[in-house]
Amino acid sequence: MTAPAANDPSMAQEPASEQFTPDMPTEKSIGTPVPGFDPSVPSPARMYDYYLGGKDHFPADREAAEVALSVVPFGREVARANRLFMVRAVQFMASSGIGQFIDLGTGLPARPNVHRVAREILPDARVLYVDNDPMACAHARALLATNDGVAAIYGDIRAPQAILSDPVTCTLIDFTRPVGVLLVAVLHFLTDKERPWEQVAAFRWRMASGSMLAVSHITSEGTPPDVQETIRDVYAEATAPAVFRTPQEIEAFFGRLDLVEPGLVQVGAWRSLRPSPPAPLRFLGGVACLTPEGGQS
Repeated sequence: MTAPAANDPSMAQEPASEQFTPDMPTEKSIGTPVPGFDPSVPSPARMYDYYLGGKDHFPADREAAEVALSVVPFGREVARANRLFMVRAVQFMASSGIGQFIDLGTGLPARPNVHRVAREILPDARVLYVDNDPMACAHARALLATNDGVAAIYGDIRAPQAILSDPVTCTLIDFTRPVGVLLVAVLHFLTDKERPWEQVAAFRWRMASGSMLAVSHITSEGTPPDVQETIRDVYAEATAPAVFRTPQEIEAFFGRLDLVEPGLVQVGAWRSLRPSPPAPLRFLGGVACLTPEGGQS
């Protein structure tokens, strides 16, 4: 595939008023106990919400996030660049005709959400939000899954078959048609022992021709060792670790899918009209397509 012209929808930026606005709670989400979550233990989802300027976090999350920000002064900009990568990836997929999406590792709701971005191009786009963080899942059900064609389920990408066979998934997603699978800033929370490449392959194997996979991931290449060490130490105390990988290891998540231009690059540079934020933490992102000549493996 070739890169689009400058006026291609996939190059568009979302309106400034829509950038990273936390979804407001409703009666359904206020005061509802969330089983299985401990506010005294930092959560990657809540820390990410803090980086983006959201309000769904606790002191433990803020303290851990501030330690990470102490070695990544532009950390908030990096988080926003990653979010914008997701926006552009969804725009690119939708403008290519993909009308159904699975967002794995949704995190806490922040506008623009996947279904809002997709429906600006395809009004009938369907979106399944999946997360294993109890608080993120509860918020997604209350704030995102309020429209026809949009649903949220509790799921762990370490158990892909449970997600793929979930009745909600089977009702909402038609795997005989192209689907966009999003793994944005989530795979670096899985250790090698958890076989992340195998888990991603399970989703690739369900893809029909024309489907696309988006991945973003922190990388060890170009990230100073002291920054890596601090980030690893911070997330070692959280509900999931932070795992740095090489570009080659990250590209392996795409299997035999064809990377679209510009390939695997810094998230801020992927089909963007804006310069990448300067930061010692390098974040790579890319989108790949399943073509008849390629294959899922």
